[in-house]
Amino acid sequence: MEFTLLFLKFFLKALALGAPLLAFFFLLIVLLGQWVGRREGWSRFDAFYRSFITALTVGYGDFRPASRRSKLLALATATVGIMFSGVFVAVTVAAATEAFHQYMPNWSPQ
Repeated sequence: MEFTLLFLKFFLKALALGAPLLAFFFLLIVLLGQWVGRREGWSRFDAFYRSFITALTVGYGDFRPASRRSKLLALATATVGIMFSGVFVAVTVAAATEAFHQYMPNWSPQ
């Protein structure tokens, strides 16, 4: 339990530091999704849904852009989504590493 609390402490601190970048990526994903949705005639919610399904590389395929420009915007959405995911993973790994070093300060790999 002590390790978990240490991890959460470092995770929330690192998340606060990375929040502006994560918020920027989030906003960019939403804007790109709305742009594609408007071009394709989708509802705002469907465009929002599709943008995050694309950004997080899930890709169910229920909404697919038809025009070449919309497909290029979908590629941009996926690229920004990979960066968003990468920052989130980096924050998580950094927090886990710091918590581990504090929890077991004398441990070294053999």
